[in-house]
Amino acid sequence: RHAGKEKRLAFGVYPDVSLKQARECCGEALKTIQLGGDPGAIKQAAKAQAKHEARTTFEAVAHDWLEHMRGKWAAETHKRIAAAFEADVFPAFGARPMAQMKPREVAQAVKAVEHRGAGDMAGRIFQRIRAVFAHAVVHELIPSNPMLDLKAGALLKPRQVTHRAALDDKDLPAFLAKLDAYAGDPTTKNALRLLVLTAVRPGELRGARWSELDTSEAAWRIPGERMKMKAPHVVPLSRQALEVLEAMRPISGHRDLVFPSPYYPGKTLSENTLNSALARLGYKGIATAHGMRALFSTVANECGHNSDVIERQLAHRERNEVRAAYHRSAYMQDRAKLMQWWADYIDGRRGGVVVALGLKAGA
Repeated sequence: RHAGKEKRLAFGVYPDVSLKQARECCGEALKTIQLGGDPGAIKQAAKAQAKHEARTTFEAVAHDWLEHMRGKWAAETHKRIAAAFEADVFPAFGARPMAQMKPREVAQAVKAVEHRGAGDMAGRIFQRIRAVFAHAVVHELIPSNPMLDLKAGALLKPRQVTHRAALDDKDLPAFLAKLDAYAGDPTTKNALRLLVLTAVRPGELRGARWSELDTSEAAWRIPGERMKMKAPHVVPLSRQALEVLEAMRPISGHRDLVFPSPYYPGKTLSENTLNSALARLGYKGIATAHGMRALFSTVANECGHNSDVIERQLAHRERNEVRAAYHRSAYMQDRAKLMQWWADYIDGRRGGVVVALGLKAGA
């Protein structure tokens, strides 16, 4: 009896539960009653907790977090992060109920990634594990976050931040001469030429479609789903950029993609194609496709162009909403002038013209 009411309590089915075990369980139940507890309610709560923990394993919650983040990432980014969980996290503790996990388990899994020489990957995995725990707390799947005191700085060895290799302005004449003489696939050659002229991200260039291009207005409108920041971006096209596109028209003008794979025309150039071409030109470890953005930014800034216009051209996010609205509305003409200046600058460097950086544009 509990609270004056008769209740019945089952301890299992014979012979799975022996008479001795049943008596021991009965004795524990009587002690609970003597202390004012309800053994039936405690048993039901334990069952409910077991069901909840089965639904809130780390793997189950991580999949929920990945789905929650899907709209914020490009499809390739989502796929890459999910693959990292599958390879390095789920085998270690994917089946563990999150409410029972200890910081030590996370630390061991992350350090295992670091020990194989993937320090950067270990840091990214660690941050994503913490994000899953934060997600679980916000959605009341676990009562508290046991990872709050676990910090990357204390867990992982310090790493020297290295930026993507990029050409220096003084290297431009030699690079442009080699690119002009490149005897490889013309699609790859023209893709590199347009990459230099537009300073877009390599992924944005590889996915370029003819339907995005308006040659009459000299504009390339990249939809938000293909941009890193998920916002549409307009790239003004210089006269030289339009010439590159005209060179591609006989090659791919009848297709969807401007720069299709030479082996699989329905697919884009592979992620490594541009960097492999740079390596064949002799720039392995010296320049990367993404580094062309750094070259453009450095030269344009040192030549005195408006930094806001440069940042907007690079499609970097403006955190101030008022300024962001202004940038969208007011900088198109300025950016068109900037990109034509940049294309003319490239032509000058191709001819070996030495330009004194640090001067105001037009000086």
